[in-house]
Amino acid sequence: MRVVLAEDLFLLRDGLVRLLEAYDFEIAAAVDNGPELNRALVTIKPDVAVVDVRLPPTFTDEGLQAALQARREIPGLPVLVLSQHVEQLYARELLADGSGGIGYLLKDRVFDADQFIDAVRRVASGGTAMDPQVISQLLVRKSRDEPLGDLTPREREVLALMAEGRSNQAIAQRLVVTERAIAKHTSNIFLKLDLPVSDDDNRRVLAVLAYLNGS
Repeated sequence: MRVVLAEDLFLLRDGLVRLLEAYDFEIAAAVDNGPELNRALVTIKPDVAVVDVRLPPTFTDEGLQAALQARREIPGLPVLVLSQHVEQLYARELLADGSGGIGYLLKDRVFDADQFIDAVRRVASGGTAMDPQVISQLLVRKSRDEPLGDLTPREREVLALMAEGRSNQAIAQRLVVTERAIAKHTSNIFLKLDLPVSDDDNRRVLAVLAYLNGS
C-alpha cells in the first residue's frame, strides 16, 4: 500500500516513515511543504495520504488545502489529516468533501501505533477515522447551535463512537452491551436526526458527519 506523507518536523516525519514501513506500507514520498505535497499526490496518486495540517510556507492550513486540492483532481483520494490541536474549522472543511476515505487525528494518537495504523488502513480502504476529541467538540458546538434532537445521553455516546467509524459490533464491545442494544440506539439516532438508515458503516458515518458538519 503506497503512502504519501507530509510532515515538516524531521524527527516526526522520520518516525512516521519507520512506523509505516514496519507495518508493510510503502512510502512513495515524504515531503515537508505544501507545494511538494500537492505535486506528489497528483503525480503518484497514492493509496492514502497522511498529512499534517500546518506546513510551510504559510504554516496555516497549507497541508489541508494541498490535500483538498489533490482530492478535487483525484476524486476520492483517501486523506488522513494530523493536527496538533482540535481545529473545528479544518475538520469541517475536510468533512465537507465526503467522497472517499477521510480521517482527522490529533498527533498524540501517533504514539499509539496500533490505533494510528488502524486509522491509516481504515481511511485507505475508503472508511472514516475521526479523533474522539474532534467528534466531541463537533457535538458540543452542534448542541449550542442546534439541539441534537431528543437524543439521550447513551444515544449521544453511541453517536460519537459511530462518527469515529466504529461498527455496531465495535460500539457494543466498547460499551459492554449487546449488539442488538446498539442497533436499537442507532435506529433511534437516525430517526431523531432525520438521517437515512444504512447498514454500510462508512455511509452511515458520513451521514452522521454531514449532520454534525451542518450540511
